Amino acid sequence: MKNYAQPGEVHPFTAPAGGVTSGTAYLIGAVLVVALQSAAAGVKFSGMVTGVVDHAKVSAQAWTEGVKVYWDNAAKNLTTTSGGNTLVGVAAKAAANPSATGRVRLDGVAR
Repeated sequence: MKNYAQPGEVHPFTAPAGGVTSGTAYLIGAVLVVALQSAAAGVKFSGMVTGVVDHAKVSAQAWTEGVKVYWDNAAKNLTTTSGGNTLVGVAAKAAANPSATGRVRLDGVAR
């Protein structure tokens, strides 16, 4: 196949203002990207757009497997609250209330 460019789970992005920190999620355009390495603003970095990650969530929410998960860009965490947030995937594992992190399967689809 002549038009194949690369696998899509990890993609190169340009770090936004303030740079990126490895293991932290960032909304780049309309897609949630988890930085695989730290980088200063304007520098290319590898970002995971699909796969399963543990990340900060709204502590006071209980999650069930498969529930839709959204990114709250103001709070910089994952939530099951849809209003004003970006759908990024589904819960890959149940999470208790309270709990600081949730396991999410990122779908890599900009919504």
